Amino acid sequence: MIHQYKNNGYNIVMDVNSGSVHVVDDIVYDMIPLVEPLVTGGVKDADTVKAAVLACGNLRYEEKDILEAVDEVLELEKAGVLFAEDVYENAITDFKSRKTVVKALCLHIAHDCNLACKYCFAEEGEYHGRRALMSFEVGKKALDFLVANSGSRINLEVDFFGGEPLMNWQVVKDLVAYGRSLEEPHHKKFRFTLTTNGVLLNDEIMEFANKEMANIVLSIDGRKEVHDRMRPFRNGSGSYDLIIPKFQKVAESRDQMNYYVRGTYTHNNLDFSKDVLHLADLGFKQISVEPVVAEPSEEYALREEDIPQLLEEYDKLAVEMLKRQKEGNGFNFFHFMIDLKGGPCVYKRLSGCGSGTEYLAVTPWGDLYPCHQFVGNEKFLLGNVDEGIVKTDIVDEFKSCNVYAKDKCKTCFAKLYCSGGCAANAYNFSGSVNGVYDAGCELQKKRIECAIMIKAAMAEE
Repeated sequence: MIHQYKNNGYNIVMDVNSGSVHVVDDIVYDMIPLVEPLVTGGVKDADTVKAAVLACGNLRYEEKDILEAVDEVLELEKAGVLFAEDVYENAITDFKSRKTVVKALCLHIAHDCNLACKYCFAEEGEYHGRRALMSFEVGKKALDFLVANSGSRINLEVDFFGGEPLMNWQVVKDLVAYGRSLEEPHHKKFRFTLTTNGVLLNDEIMEFANKEMANIVLSIDGRKEVHDRMRPFRNGSGSYDLIIPKFQKVAESRDQMNYYVRGTYTHNNLDFSKDVLHLADLGFKQISVEPVVAEPSEEYALREEDIPQLLEEYDKLAVEMLKRQKEGNGFNFFHFMIDLKGGPCVYKRLSGCGSGTEYLAVTPWGDLYPCHQFVGNEKFLLGNVDEGIVKTDIVDEFKSCNVYAKDKCKTCFAKLYCSGGCAANAYNFSGSVNGVYDAGCELQKKRIECAIMIKAAMAEE
């Protein structure tokens, strides 16, 4: 499978199955779609391929140049980095029958929040239910469950999530201490992370987080007017002025590493690249600003007619990022970070985040769900920390969720980069975890194209 596109002056050719990426000149770029059906159709003789290409006629290049370009294309094919066969689909049967272990938990330490974000899927922290704080006893059972169901895996991950987890800070600290006490006797290592809106951040919390949290996600949407419109306090006042100096202090205290400022863009700020650059101008080096996922009836929801502008915004952002990088003032944008030499293992490339199998969410009262976005939907209630997973049919459904189970993914160039996308978004917009969220797919494909263009440009430096 080949995907070709032009971006920022680069002719980029992706060989999806081998993972190879090529930056080529115009003539090779134009020859590839002519050669591909011949080679994949079984024509291997170089002279036959050349004759067929020349017979196409109406080519704007000299014959000698065409023949040289075809030779170059055939050399790439011979090397296995162009027109490669799909070696993953045949492994799907073994993949679906693999034994899975739980390796990560999203602890809903607080189903309550001190902000009233308009787009919050958690309904201001309540998750379609009641306000509650996780007790230390429930949290202990969750960590015990994780250890007991992690098999021989050593490294385990726990994210303190909400609502707003700092509203239950003592329990966070106590659970970190308890987790550390489990490490040596069980031969485990916990990696704790924290997601916060920053309202309650103070020096004591920062000091503890810098010691114990491997990563911190700091929620901010960008420019003051954008942030305050969507992330106000319950009385309607904005939260931007309060959190910005705190977030800047966190970023500097962590040497601009192991954190993200994470925002959400909506129909109200389709020019979201300005929000990304605003955060960069404030000194943040690790930035993620992502599209809102909302019911179409919401006034802030993204609309189909918004997509072209959003695609242009990603292109504009990529070009500006390159410019700043060359000027020595670069920053990382989460969705443009891509590893072309290594990357995740094949299982992760095929199935994504592992929700419902390797990754679970835990409510304040100990219920288990496939991930935080399914919390409150009783159809996906897996069990609880006392009894463990009792709905194994749901686990099997998520275990079978992969790029080859989704018809639209099978022929998509992005499938081994996005791993089929978010199961919750797929379910909410298609009715099945094996469906897709079409708008999200379009944005994801553009992000991948921009990320690879940036890699190509940086390789020239």
